[in-house]
Order: sequence, then C-alpha cells, then structure tokens
Amino acid sequence: MNHSFHPDRRRISIFGSTGSIGKSTLDVLAHLGGINAFEVPAITGMGNVDLLAAQARTCGARFAVTANPDRYGDLKHALSGSGIEVGAGPQALVEAGSRPADLIMAGIVGIAGLAPTLAAARTGADIALANKECLVSAGDLFTAAIAAGGGKLLPVDSEHNAIFQVLETDQRHAVERIILTASGGPFRTFTRAQMEDVTPQTAAAHPNWSMGVKISIDSASMFNKALEMIEARHLFDMQPHEIEVIIHPQSVIHSMVGYSDGSILAQLGAPDMRTAIGYAITHPRRANLPVRRLDLAALARLDFMAPDETLFPALRLARVAMQRGGLQGAVLNGAKEAVLEAFIAGRIRFLAMADVVESVMDAMAGLAPAYAIEDVFAADREARRRATELMDGTR
Repeated sequence: MNHSFHPDRRRISIFGSTGSIGKSTLDVLAHLGGINAFEVPAITGMGNVDLLAAQARTCGARFAVTANPDRYGDLKHALSGSGIEVGAGPQALVEAGSRPADLIMAGIVGIAGLAPTLAAARTGADIALANKECLVSAGDLFTAAIAAGGGKLLPVDSEHNAIFQVLETDQRHAVERIILTASGGPFRTFTRAQMEDVTPQTAAAHPNWSMGVKISIDSASMFNKALEMIEARHLFDMQPHEIEVIIHPQSVIHSMVGYSDGSILAQLGAPDMRTAIGYAITHPRRANLPVRRLDLAALARLDFMAPDETLFPALRLARVAMQRGGLQGAVLNGAKEAVLEAFIAGRIRFLAMADVVESVMDAMAGLAPAYAIEDVFAADREARRRATELMDGTR
C-alpha cells in the first residue's frame, strides 16, 4: 500500500539540513514522496559541505547555503554541474529565508538561526520551529513577525509539538496549565555532592535521546527545559505560573495540557523526532510514518517525579527571565552558551554554570525591550562577555 502524502509538491526549505533535525526532516520527506511530492527552494548547513551537497542533489534543492563563508569554494565545487545555486555566510542564510516557500523547517542551532528564520517568517511562510533561540532570545520580535507575515508557527520540539497536538484551540479559555516533561537526563537520581564532580563525558550521555554533545549537556543541566519553558510562554500565550515541569524518565509522554474540568490530555509516542517533524510537515493531517509503535503492555509503567531545583536551578532562572521579560531570555541564553562551552573545555564545574548565568542575568536585568534584531544580538554578546569575565575572575 502506498502511504505517501502528496500535497501538490509543497515547497519546503530546510535550515540546518546536516544536523539531526535536518537529517530526520529529509528522511520524512523521502518517506512521504520525496521530489515527487515536495520542492526544496533552499537548503542550508554548516561545515559538512560534502553531506550538504549530497543532500541538495538528492532532494533537488534550488539553492544550497553553507553558513561558513570559508567553505563557499568547497560547496561550489561539490555541486559543480548540478545547476544548484550556491551561497555562503550569514547574508546567504537570510537570502535562503527570503525565498518563497510554503514551510520552513527551522533547524539551525543557536542564535545563528534567528536572522534567516525571521526573514522567512516575514514572507508569510509557515515556520516549523526547531530553533529555540527564535523564541527564547527574541520571542516578542519573532511572534510579531509571524503575525505580520500571516504564516503559522508549528513547534517541532517534541514537548511543544505534543502540547500543540492536544491543546484544543476552541477550548483555549479552559486551559489551566501546560506540563512539560523532562527525562531528567543522566543525573536525575544524583545528590548534589555527586553532581559536583560530573564530567562533560558523563553529562553528554543522555539515557533516551541521541543528540549532540551541547544539547545533551543542556538536557543534563535542565537548561534545555528552562529554554523550553520560555518558548512555551510565547508559543501558547501562557503565564509563568501556568507552565510546569515534571520528570518522566521513560520519555514516552512528551508533554501534557491541564484543563479547568480536571482533565489532563497527553501525547504519547516513541522518542523519535520524526513524529513531531512529520506532524509539522503534514499538519493538519497525519501521515503514516516509519516510527516505532508503542507497546503499552511491554512498557508496563510510567514514572513521574518533581524536579529538585537545588540540583537544577535553571528551571528557577527560566521563571525569573519570564517574569522580568524584555531581553532577559537573550541574556539567559547567551550566558548559558558561554558557560556551556567553558564546561566542555574543563574551565568550570557543572553546578557553577547556573551561578554564573544568574549573576549575569541580575547584572543585566534593566535592559530595555528589543526593538530590532540588533538589540538581541547586542544582549547576547554582552551576556557572553560578562559570563566569560566572571569565569576568568575579572571585571
């Protein structure tokens, strides 16, 4: 039986195609009909230009961009004779975002994904958002761009996608809370004393998900969940006290919505990002996807526990950032990136990361709201600078 979904060759651009989200997106597109069902106006990657070129040829992309301007020649050579246009650097990323498309899979990691995704939002394209910084660092700017462009914002993070699936839009008035689930990472049963001496290697060993080193460590510290709390506020127009986090080690329930009649609706599934990606691509319909089906009898049990914020202070910092508003999300994220890099390099201990981030947030609490993307970038740079100075013991 042919389960391919054929939306009349929908135009889908893929930002960050060489990363895990991008690879899974291309896998889903191939399963749903490939070049017979989809056009790819633009595809972007970073340093792996050989993979980017191979992907561009396979999916029939019209424009291929490497974010690294030094790799332009390599990408040009790899795509020689293909007829695919080539670009490199930040401006080329923005150009990719500006090209007409029906949907953008926004999977560029970090603040580098903000400008091209904002450009895409302004065109009116639907945005399948897997980049946290668009909402964490520039939530007000980004949601305003979505509204002005007229496109839909479709969350791809598994937690937000789960909420999107079970949040009944005609019952929005009855939503009391949203509950983000967290695996707890490798340290959910650790004491504070045990966490004092964890290494980047142990922090990167996520028990459920296959992710990059930085994302895995963010999961272990729960900074990723802190960012997701801020994202949820912008995505679903929730107040800080209406956003909860619960540790759920099995990662089967991806998140939940609580309603005023006492009901809690949950979305369950195997830990496979292709489910969320496929739902965003085919929304409002569902497609047959090649993901593992849950065997609830074999699973037997689902466990939950409250997170200990003395071990995971990032959750408290997220609420502080939401309550202060303005550029505090950008400050939190910028400082977090600086301490994460320092921890990976062995320059700071695991538990000290949150202390540095909090100090930077307090020092920059009086910033005015962002009126342009340059304000976000400036706050990000300053937060990183202050965090680095604190870690170096200088002023």
